[in-house]
Amino acid sequence: MIRNLFADIPATLPGELVETLCRSDHARIERIVSRGEASPVDSWYDQDENEFVLLVSGQARIGFADGTPVLELTPGDWLDIRAHVRHRVEWTDPKQDTIWLAVHYR
Repeated sequence: MIRNLFADIPATLPGELVETLCRSDHARIERIVSRGEASPVDSWYDQDENEFVLLVSGQARIGFADGTPVLELTPGDWLDIRAHVRHRVEWTDPKQDTIWLAVHYR
């Protein structure tokens, strides 16, 4: 069955939309739709799995707890964030959908 990453995005969202597209014992693929969401101040993701993330549309900024300069992402940019690298979403564009494709893997 063919599905489209841009289909079925609700017109209004109460917060960030995270949908699991598929999963196995060793990987999970998610579509994430942000509209101005950011991580809470002083809150960091510290995940047990690696995360490959591709910015499909919109704009975002990612920060890291280790002092790495904040990264500005535009469509087509991707990162491979290793497990336990503390990071956060600093900003997403509130004027358009920021769509991420995230692959969590071991």
